[in-house]
Amino acid sequence: MSNFNPRNDFRCHAILLAAGRGRRFDPQGQISKLHQSVQSNVSVVEQSARHLTSAIPQCHIVVRDASDWPASFLQQFSSSIVVCGDADLGMAHSLVSGVQTLPQECDAVVIALADMPFVTVSTIKAIVQALKEGAKIAVPVHQGQRGNPVGFSKALFGELLQLRGDQGARALLKSYPVSEVLVNDTGILRDIDTPADLSGPSAI
Repeated sequence: MSNFNPRNDFRCHAILLAAGRGRRFDPQGQISKLHQSVQSNVSVVEQSARHLTSAIPQCHIVVRDASDWPASFLQQFSSSIVVCGDADLGMAHSLVSGVQTLPQECDAVVIALADMPFVTVSTIKAIVQALKEGAKIAVPVHQGQRGNPVGFSKALFGELLQLRGDQGARALLKSYPVSEVLVNDTGILRDIDTPADLSGPSAI
C-alpha cells in the first residue's frame, strides 16, 4: 500500500548522527574529526548541519557528550542537541535516541551522518520529495552507488526504534522496498575517515 501523503503540510524531520568517536581519523581518540575545518574554517559537523537544516529546519543532532562541543556550535544549534549516553554501544543507539525525539505528528525522517559534509542541499530536498510522494525508504544514488543520507517514512519508525548495535538501519534497506533517488552528487559517497578526506567540493 502506498504511503503517499498529499497534504501540503507534510512534516519531515532530520536526524544528524554526530556521536561517533572517529577512531579511523585518530586511533588515540584525541582529535575529533567532526571539529576539523573542512572549508573556510567551517567544521565538518557545522557544514553537515548547515546543509541539513537548510533543507530540513526541524533537525535533531545526536551527540555523545555536549561538553565535548565548542560553545559556538552549541549556541548555533542548541535547540537541536540530543545527548545519547549509550553512543559507544553502536550507531543504532544514537539513531534510536534521535528517533525518540520525533514528535507524533512527524510524517518522515531523513537520517544523515555528521562526517559527510559534502552532501548537497538539493540532494536532501530530493529525498524529502520522494518521501512526500510515498516512498517508504528513499536512498540517493550516484552513478549506480547508493549513499547517504537515507529517508524513512513514519511507517518504519517502530522498526527504527528496535535497532541495536553498530549496523544502523542497513537491515531495513534489505527488508523493505527502497526508492532510489538519482542525484548528481558525489557527496553522498564521501565521508571523513582520514585527514586527507577533509578537502573536497563545496556542497550547495
